[in-house]
Amino acid sequence: MPVNPQSDLSQTSNSMIRSEPANTPYWRTAMIVLAVTLVAFHLGLIFSGLVPNLVSRPLHLALALPWIFVFAGGGATRRASGAVFCAAGVAACIWVAVNQSALSDQYGFLEGTFQRVVAVVLLVTVLEGARRAIGWPLPIVAGLALAYGLFGQHIPGEFGHSGTPVASFLGTLTIAEGGIWGSLTGVSVNVVAIFVIFGAVLNAGEAGQGFMNVAAAAAGRLKGGAAKVSVLSSALFGSISGSASANVASTGAITLPAMTRLGYPRRLAGAVEAVASSGGQIMPPLMGAGAFVMVELTRVPYTQIMAAALLPAVLYFFAVWVGINAYARRFDLASVAREDQPHLRQVVITSAFFLVPFLVLLHGMFLANYTPQYAACIAILAGFVLLFFNARGSFDPREILRRMEEAFLNAARQVSVIAAIIVCASIIIGVLAITGLGVKITSLILSGSGGYLWPSLFLTALACLVLGMEVPTTAAYVICVSVAGPALIQQGLEPLQAHLFVFWFALLSTITPPVCGAVFIAAGMVGENWLKVAMTAMALGVGLYVIPLAMIANPSVIQLSVAPVAAIASAVKIGAGLGLVSFGIIGYRTPWKRLLSAGTGLAVIFVGGNLI
Repeated sequence: MPVNPQSDLSQTSNSMIRSEPANTPYWRTAMIVLAVTLVAFHLGLIFSGLVPNLVSRPLHLALALPWIFVFAGGGATRRASGAVFCAAGVAACIWVAVNQSALSDQYGFLEGTFQRVVAVVLLVTVLEGARRAIGWPLPIVAGLALAYGLFGQHIPGEFGHSGTPVASFLGTLTIAEGGIWGSLTGVSVNVVAIFVIFGAVLNAGEAGQGFMNVAAAAAGRLKGGAAKVSVLSSALFGSISGSASANVASTGAITLPAMTRLGYPRRLAGAVEAVASSGGQIMPPLMGAGAFVMVELTRVPYTQIMAAALLPAVLYFFAVWVGINAYARRFDLASVAREDQPHLRQVVITSAFFLVPFLVLLHGMFLANYTPQYAACIAILAGFVLLFFNARGSFDPREILRRMEEAFLNAARQVSVIAAIIVCASIIIGVLAITGLGVKITSLILSGSGGYLWPSLFLTALACLVLGMEVPTTAAYVICVSVAGPALIQQGLEPLQAHLFVFWFALLSTITPPVCGAVFIAAGMVGENWLKVAMTAMALGVGLYVIPLAMIANPSVIQLSVAPVAAIASAVKIGAGLGLVSFGIIGYRTPWKRLLSAGTGLAVIFVGGNLI
């Protein structure tokens, strides 16, 4: 399996920007210089110490804007308008950074017409940047939030608000730390960007091939081996890419042809890749940037969140594994041919390309007690050194330069897309805080559920599914947890429980119709009807629907860091039930056998838990 997968987000669905081909050497040089500047800026923030938030956060956005407006694909009109938006947005960001000391004394109140113009430019640029990066839904929600903040005082009844002076409202969102420069953007600057750079550096080298080789050596010779290789490689690869779509586009380029060549039904091959790739967003350490946003919103240490997310993620992939075994029994799925399996020497050599940086990262976080972002910076340097080497043992300067260029460019693109998402979502969070709308929606959920936990969970899951159809998982999670999280916590859930529940259900739309991004990409790559792939993916990914509820019913499963024995015992219980559910849905043809097996499995999971 000699292909090296890449996690370039520009390969993926409409939630990603596309790079404009370099028309001239000067254009390409400008891209590389800006990419190196962006990476150096974010690494420098970690190593240099404290920098005022109203300096680092505006500069973060200023460095991201060219990748959204200037270096994105499109015709002449789109590029010309993009240049205007970029120039205005960058100028406004730099003005905020330069004047941060004076602005901090204004306490979020705009003074004069010029400052109002700057505020409007920033908000319009953020909305348009998010639209170009990921499409209409998130900017529409943010635009509606802005309209509510400006005109909500005219809404009668409890959902109106008392009104806020325009200078104060816009100022809080744009020149203070309560809107687009809020704590959520701080997470993007100081943590998410660092781990995205880490992933880009690993993917530019031999780490991706190392993941594939380890997975092929571990599972290739088993029954249904090609599908199991997809599961393992996507779990490993997803731990650094954090994107379901990027996972499908990269690992799928290898695993999908392997499965179809071995006679796997096309709908099954596409479903396996979509389901396995979706698991990357729930697999520590990256979790599609969700873990770091969760740190900011819950104030729970990153290492504790990583420990809490680990067992549920393992259970998810266990359920997929059981489902593959059931399909292997039905379709007599073959293993990977011996000649296609990597030699032990290949496995050992290529695995070093991801093991070394990962060990450096884990040592920094758990033994040296560095902050996660500082440990990631050290791991980035280790990964950067490995770009000078390859699995063949040869030294090729052109290959080294290509890898470095790829690492910088992919890091810049991915950091910029995430910045566009998070800064736009920060508008919504800011409006909720200024107007008190979040409290009102929480009250609505509580009254609509009659004070019972089950209906609240159902309403929250439905909201996550709807939002996630067109909004990336992290943005859907942020919006949903901002309005529904307090209601769930008021009904007795621990904050981390509520946040993990919402985050998992924000991922539903990757495999659930009518909009299921990972399925669309996998179906297109394998040449099968997307709805057939989606139906198979839902059966194979049943854990995505059950495990969030299991975490509520068995809260000890997310307490690995404080009660490891109880956590593992709960995981075994949930795993036994999930195995019965997964095998029952897929392995039996007779309806009553399916119901009996699935019903027994659900009883094992939930009887005696908090939900029954």
